[in-house]
Amino acid sequence: MELVTYERDGQVVTLTLNRPEKLNAFSDELVGVLSEALHRFDMDDEADIAILCGTGRAFSTGADVHQRQLRSREEFKRLGGPQGRGTHSSDLLTKAVNWKPVIAAPHGYVLGLSVGIVLECDLIVAEEGTKFQITETSRGLGASKYWGLMHFRGGGAFTMEAALTGRFFTAEEAFRANLINRVAPKGKYLDVARELAAEVVKNPPLSVRSTVRLRRWYMDRFSRELMHMTAPERLYLTEDFQEAARAFAEKRKPAKFKGR
Repeated sequence: MELVTYERDGQVVTLTLNRPEKLNAFSDELVGVLSEALHRFDMDDEADIAILCGTGRAFSTGADVHQRQLRSREEFKRLGGPQGRGTHSSDLLTKAVNWKPVIAAPHGYVLGLSVGIVLECDLIVAEEGTKFQITETSRGLGASKYWGLMHFRGGGAFTMEAALTGRFFTAEEAFRANLINRVAPKGKYLDVARELAAEVVKNPPLSVRSTVRLRRWYMDRFSRELMHMTAPERLYLTEDFQEAARAFAEKRKPAKFKGR
């Protein structure tokens, strides 16, 4: 089974995360396959815009905790964090050649790492009732990157609330906070994303790509500054992170956090 399906209809490519049995949780393999699919889109002479969506009940529940967050301490030190070598999600949209726009079209749940991927896309159309959550807050990893991406989109005061509480928030809240472009009726999120894509591709492609390239350059610079500032904290080596990850995997409440 393909982990990411690739379909082109005219100038519009649809990339679909296809790991529904795991609610499209991002393993190292899925990040790698998505990276290849985005590169294929970038090199496709017939394609001018892509829509990124997911199969099943959720766009994605974020990082595959069992693989990425239950690594050994030695492996975390070797990799410099939970993400596998060469499969860092922050590189998915910042290593393009042709800089074609990507519309995220999430539904169901968008948790953790997948919140970052959605926010890094150029446009966002979410199905009504879609639930977002920055799970890194409760897992002890910190939400600086997600605060930064929401701040970059103009999320205002809502950005800090979402980052510090780690609570669920809906597509409707995200729209009011200026984080996403459109909220689609139930079952219509792909239709609305395609309508938006059709508006974009009416324009000269090089003009569109110039804007995409500049926006992603500034976004990437801001995100990497944040990651550089927080990297020395190495929160993935703390006792609190280890307890939170184990508790999630064991489907129990974490013990009292110790601040170490």
